[in-house]
Amino acid sequence: MTVITKQPVNPTAHLTPEDIEQIGIELDAIRQDVLDDRGERDAAYIRRVVDVQRKLELGSRAVLLGSAFPPAWVVGTVGLSVAKILENMEIGHNVMHGQWDWMRDPKIHSTTWEWDNASTAEGWKHSHNEIHHTYTNIVGKDNDLGYGIMRVDEDQRWHPFMLVQPLWNFVNACVFEYGIAAYDLDLGRNLKLPKDKRSPDFSRRLKATLHKIRRQATKDYAVHPLLAAPFGGALPTLTANVVANVVRNLWSHSVIMCGHFPEGVETFEKKSIPDNETRGEWYLRQMLGSANISGSKAMHLMTGNLSHQIEHHLFPDLPSSRYAEVAPKVRALFDKYELNYHTAPLPQQVASAWHRVCRLSLPNGWLETTTWKNAPQQVSLLYKMSTGGRKVRRAAQARLEQQARRLRAAKAEAAQAA
Repeated sequence: MTVITKQPVNPTAHLTPEDIEQIGIELDAIRQDVLDDRGERDAAYIRRVVDVQRKLELGSRAVLLGSAFPPAWVVGTVGLSVAKILENMEIGHNVMHGQWDWMRDPKIHSTTWEWDNASTAEGWKHSHNEIHHTYTNIVGKDNDLGYGIMRVDEDQRWHPFMLVQPLWNFVNACVFEYGIAAYDLDLGRNLKLPKDKRSPDFSRRLKATLHKIRRQATKDYAVHPLLAAPFGGALPTLTANVVANVVRNLWSHSVIMCGHFPEGVETFEKKSIPDNETRGEWYLRQMLGSANISGSKAMHLMTGNLSHQIEHHLFPDLPSSRYAEVAPKVRALFDKYELNYHTAPLPQQVASAWHRVCRLSLPNGWLETTTWKNAPQQVSLLYKMSTGGRKVRRAAQARLEQQARRLRAAKAEAAQAA
């Protein structure tokens, strides 16, 4: 999906400046209603989730002491996987957004929480809360668009390395927590700089992240296996922790993909965003730059309520347990202003996001202009673009895009004639 300013039909073209500001007023009212009603039932909810998660993790680790017995390994691994997902998604992510700071409970506060993840709370809050939620889906400003390693928009320049991005995306999914830690550090850019030109802050954050990774690895891959060793469960416990971490990574990666990358989620040009962006304009960008996952209450809980990604992007500081409550009001606002409320079941959103990743691993227009008849020529062209220099790629890209435009125009004329 290209940035909305370059699409044939801009999905916001029918809105007047007054409409956009009215959207902001109405969304502020929805948010304020929740703030005014926030209280004991919300506090009881998050405390109950934390209590359940801790008991589930403790119980699963106790079961894994007997993991030499295969049924115990299965039960313990499943329980530990669920516990890690709950801790990351519904608890850690939302606590670090400050959703529960109003309780003034130091045990559930954004300034004190450190999650079971490779990235530090400090680094994640900067890259996610401050950067991503401020510049959502602005190409060149929001690094969450592909995390700096993938092409997820036509406006991002294609490079031969992009051909392997489906494989790279799968690898990243398996080790997602480490990918996020590297992303929070802006590791690629900083490592390219000479040591004397790197900021002291980077060295400090790198040291903190490595310490966090070492602590997490020691807990999962040394301490708990050693505790199970007297019962003959050292190796099974080790594998259980590996599996639980991979399951957690795959799940969280899928949820994030579904909220940000399905076909139809809009992106924005940096130059199209005014320096003095209004509240209404910011809200509108969040509305169009997110997608929801439909499903059961259990599924919403396991996603950290990021299945309500639209509502989360609109109201990142509201208790996650309230997103299901405000979702119908938000959807009614979409309908009122004739905007697309992007929601679908989990399998459909995962498939759509992966389709986008695979489609954009190829140059713009390549798939559109490829048929069974011309496949050999198109593969040859792709090879030339992959092995040739920048000038070769640009010339071939221009031809592909021109051919794609002609095909679209011919299809439009045929549709009109029919």
